[in-house]
Amino acid sequence: MRAIFIGDETTAAGFRLSGMETLTPGEDEAGAVYREARERADLLVLSAETARAISQAIVEADMARPRPLLLVVPDVRDAAQPTDFAERIRAHLGVREDIVSSD
Repeated sequence: MRAIFIGDETTAAGFRLSGMETLTPGEDEAGAVYREARERADLLVLSAETARAISQAIVEADMARPRPLLLVVPDVRDAAQPTDFAERIRAHLGVREDIVSSD
């Protein structure tokens, strides 16, 4: 299984320790590096900051595909948080878990 992390150098260091291949593109290179990596990876992990540098529509579409498995994680600096896709779906459906019926 080929696992690749794309993100900042500090976060990449931790993923390298786990044996993953890591790529640390600049913001202007993120899209091209991502497109190339998704063709070779079985598991692709993006920092939230890197995911924001790539088209949101592309990332969301790729999350729905079976391969590569795509994960978006916060980076070590906590500069950006991943989108909570479950919350977005609940908002679109008009369903909220924090509302409890008092019937």
